Amino acid sequence: MIGLSVAALLFMLVVGGWLFIKLSPEFGGKPSSVQKESFAQLDHYQNGIFVNLIPTSMDMSFSNILSVMSDYIQGIPNGAPDFTLPVESVDSLSLVDPADAPTQITWFGHSAVLLEIDGLRIFLDPMLGNVPAPHPWMGGNRFYEQLPISIEKLPPIDAVLISHDHYDHLDYGSVKKLKEKVKDFYVPLGVGAHLRRWGVDESAIHELDWWDEAQYQNLKMVFTPSRHFSGRGITDRSTTLWGSWIVQGRNDNIYFSGDGGYGPHFQEIGERYGPFDFAMMECGQYDKRWAQIHMMPEESAQAAVDVQAKLMMPIHWGAFRLALHSWTDPIERVTTKASQLQMPTTTPKVGETFTLNGSAPPNTIWWKND
Repeated sequence: MIGLSVAALLFMLVVGGWLFIKLSPEFGGKPSSVQKESFAQLDHYQNGIFVNLIPTSMDMSFSNILSVMSDYIQGIPNGAPDFTLPVESVDSLSLVDPADAPTQITWFGHSAVLLEIDGLRIFLDPMLGNVPAPHPWMGGNRFYEQLPISIEKLPPIDAVLISHDHYDHLDYGSVKKLKEKVKDFYVPLGVGAHLRRWGVDESAIHELDWWDEAQYQNLKMVFTPSRHFSGRGITDRSTTLWGSWIVQGRNDNIYFSGDGGYGPHFQEIGERYGPFDFAMMECGQYDKRWAQIHMMPEESAQAAVDVQAKLMMPIHWGAFRLALHSWTDPIERVTTKASQLQMPTTTPKVGETFTLNGSAPPNTIWWKND
């Protein structure tokens, strides 16, 4: 009887998990067969998946898996803030950006950045949910309860740019709330399938390959490579593309790294499209055991040099705990290395808005509870 009960429980768990993956909208959609046929013509699509420009390993050995499990069980000191973070509130009226206003940046934490440039509002990786996972039970909460401004109070957004489909960058709940405010979504190849399942109008979805250029009103947007992977479920790893973004306005040239490990693509991007007035560089959620798909902080600073950035802002930190380092380790290490490389860096608080080519960019050490 005990054996039958255990078997029945395991069966229900397996069936329940299968139904959750199949029926839950958070997992998104899948590229069509027609799309897959077009992907197959690309040199960076092999055996049904996208691949990086250089060999990149994402599979850990059994000993590494055991060591990660052990580290999670033991816990990491200072893994999350032990004080209330100084999140600044944003007034929706302050986001009305006339065409002749200077470029304005507002960081929402992690990799979510609102860019106001040439009278247009561009939202980069607007993950505005509380948990970067398909279910609240499957992930840790955001470090701060209140966003700088609620989605409901945001003014209309001209375009959303998505770097890849991982949960900490593409969030079902955020898209459902944002889609009526957003005119156009620019996403990597295959990612449009998620948006279609979530009710975004087909005419608003634009899928790009690496090095594709798009003209959006008076802006030029370019989708460029990164060294990473994609996937929202168990069986869809790397079935959609990932990458980084360039936004070129009349006066300012902006780079957004998305996620990824260090590689020669940064120098190529700098040579082809640099120099950049402002670069948002991934910094956080790294580990030596997966160093090929997430940069160490010192590499983030070097990558900013490689793309020929005039000013760097570290992103992909300060909101969620997704790796086994302290929550302040990324910003402390990257700013130290950036100083050594003479790479100017800005460290705004969450919600703090600043302009490019104006007064000195914010550089308060707000992550220390002094």
